[in-house]
Amino acid sequence: MGAKEVYRKIKSLEIQGAESIAIYGVKALSLKDISVKELLNLRPTEPMLYNAIKFAEKNGIKKTLDYIKESKKKIIKLAHKKVGKKVFTHCHSSTVVDTLKYAKNHSKKFEVFVSETRPRYQGRKTAEELSRAGIKVTTFVDSAAKSFIKKSDCVFLGMDAIITNNKWKITGIVNKVGSSMFAEIAYDNKIPVYILGNSWKYSPKKLKIEERDLKEIWEKIPKKIKVRNLAFDIIEPKHVKAIITELGILTPKQLMNKAKEEYK
Repeated sequence: MGAKEVYRKIKSLEIQGAESIAIYGVKALSLKDISVKELLNLRPTEPMLYNAIKFAEKNGIKKTLDYIKESKKKIIKLAHKKVGKKVFTHCHSSTVVDTLKYAKNHSKKFEVFVSETRPRYQGRKTAEELSRAGIKVTTFVDSAAKSFIKKSDCVFLGMDAIITNNKWKITGIVNKVGSSMFAEIAYDNKIPVYILGNSWKYSPKKLKIEERDLKEIWEKIPKKIKVRNLAFDIIEPKHVKAIITELGILTPKQLMNKAKEEYK
C-alpha cells in the first residue's frame, strides 16, 4: 500500500474515528512516500493524529501504538462503571462501543439508544456492532433524539478533540455534529454526559471545523439553495459531567490540571 491509498482511506472516511485515524496514520509513517504534512492536512479536526505522529517521531511507531492500545483498555475499565440501565449515544466511537461490550461481558444489564447520525449514518454502524454483541439497541432519526435522551440514565459520547486555551482551560469538546445539542438536552434534564477518549485529543490551537462534500446531503442541489455540511460541533464544558481518559474520570477542569502535569 502506498501513500495515495492511505490519504484516500482517511479522507473518504473509509478509516473513521479519531483513534483509528491516528493508528492508521502512525503505521503509515513506515511508508517511504508518505508526507507527514499531507497526512496532517487530511482531517483538520483530528488533533490526535497530530499528537500521535509527533510522539512517534520522537519515540517510535511501536511505543506510540502500545500507548494508544493500553490507554484504551484503561478508559474502557473506568467508563464501564458509569453505564446505566439506559444509555444514549450518537455517531460511532470505538471506545464507546468497546466500553458497552465490556459492560455486557461483565454482567451489566442495559439497553442503548443510538441516533442514525446523518448524513453518513455512522450510528447504524454502532447499532449493528452492539446488536451483534447481544446488546439491546434502538435506533432512530437524529431529530427524534430528545425523546430518547429523556428516557436515558446517561449519555456516552466519543470525542474528536478537546479545545484548550493557552491557560490550559478547556473551552470546548469537539464531536460529531449534533453532539452539543444532545449534551445540552441531557444537561437540562439532569442526565449525566460522559465523554470518552484518549487525552491526546487535546489541542491548544484553534481548530477548523471540517465541512464535507455537499452531495452527502443533497445529490442535485437546486439553484439558489445554499447547503452546509458541518461534520462536527462543539460541546460546552458545563454540559459535561466528566471526561473519561486514560488519566481518569475527571471534570474538564480536573483533566486539564492532570494533563498539565503529564505533558509539561
